[in-house]
Amino acid sequence: MGYAMDTHRTSDAYWQPVFSGYQWSREWMRENTPDVVVLVYNDHASAFSLEMIPTFALGCADSYDIADEGFGPRPVPQVPGHADLACHLAQSLILDEFDLTIMNRLEVDHGLTVPLSLMFGEVSAWPTKIIPLAVNVVQYPPPTGRRCFNLGKALRRAIESYDEDLNVHVWGTGGMSHQLQGPRAGLINSQFDNDFLDRVVAKPDELADMPHLEYLVEAGSEGIELVMWLIMRGAMGDDVNELHRFYHVPASNTAVGHLVVEPLISTQGE
Repeated sequence: MGYAMDTHRTSDAYWQPVFSGYQWSREWMRENTPDVVVLVYNDHASAFSLEMIPTFALGCADSYDIADEGFGPRPVPQVPGHADLACHLAQSLILDEFDLTIMNRLEVDHGLTVPLSLMFGEVSAWPTKIIPLAVNVVQYPPPTGRRCFNLGKALRRAIESYDEDLNVHVWGTGGMSHQLQGPRAGLINSQFDNDFLDRVVAKPDELADMPHLEYLVEAGSEGIELVMWLIMRGAMGDDVNELHRFYHVPASNTAVGHLVVEPLISTQGE
């Protein structure tokens, strides 16, 4: 998807149905641009390798360079950070007993930059500051869905305890069902994907208990990336309002799912 955007092929017959699903979100983002995005993503052996791979790594820098993934960095702007909020999040989360790796320097790859491009388009500078939160979904064992869900809850507490009034978004990323290698390469399970979308909105606490093996069997070896959505969902609180949903197959051998949700603020008793 990054390649299609970078080479201006989003209107091609193959890609147009994929990118049309993000048009609503781009328009919504222009009207609801946040001060900061906490962007939950996975690194693809750019900043980390199998020699050193943290379960959770939080970017605490003022800015982040674009990684060269073997064919040059993507032609996108440098990513601006929010070091003050990030350091506050690190302190709050670690004292809340989540053992994060603190990254004072970090190169970010397509796992982080493609979501930004999808939501903001081609820009000369990103219109918001970014705090990267990298999650290991490459080397076994990845964190459990429950751990990710609880991290999202703790992340909300950390954001709410910051002493500056900021509009903060939390983005969970990761492909839906897909497998890139082996006898099941090309696997897509649309029934599982759409059930996941339903449950991440309405039954996240139940979904948090899905074991690693079920992700592997139902969604393929790379489907484990979906645990990162649960960090976002934990940060949204108990109930959410679904603003937009999009699902499409295929996008380069991957099922694409997209949700925009907001916390549902109760007015009961007001």
